[in-house]
Amino acid sequence: MTERYLGVLGIGEALGVSRHAVHKWRARYPAGSAHPFPEPDAEIDGAPGWRPGRLGEIVRWREGLPGRGAGGGRPPAARQDYLKAAAERGLDRDEALRALATFGEEFPEMTEPEICAWLIESWRR
Repeated sequence: MTERYLGVLGIGEALGVSRHAVHKWRARYPAGSAHPFPEPDAEIDGAPGWRPGRLGEIVRWREGLPGRGAGGGRPPAARQDYLKAAAERGLDRDEALRALATFGEEFPEMTEPEICAWLIESWRR
C-alpha cells in the first residue's frame, strides 16, 4: 500500500500560503532554534514529506510564531509609524489595517515590522 505525504506545496495549500513561505519557515526556524518547524517524516530525493495527520501540529506551530495571536494595548512602534504614514496618504485606520493584513497574508515570510517598513519606504519613493 502506498503511503501519502504532504510536501511543502501541500502544507502551503493547507495553510493558505505559498510553498516559498514554507521553505522560508523551515530555513528561518531550523531544528535547535527556539521555535523549530516540525521535522518531516520522510525525505525523498531531498524533498521533505509530512504525514497528513501532522497538519494540526504544523498549524499549531504557525499559530505560535512570534507576533501572532491576540494582543491588546498600544500597537508596536512599527505599526504606529505605519498608521501615521498611512494617515498622511489619506487612509483611515481601518483601511490601513486591512491593507496591512492583506500584505501579511500575501507575504507570510515577512514579519509585520518588515512589512510596515517596506510600505513606508515604498511611499517615500
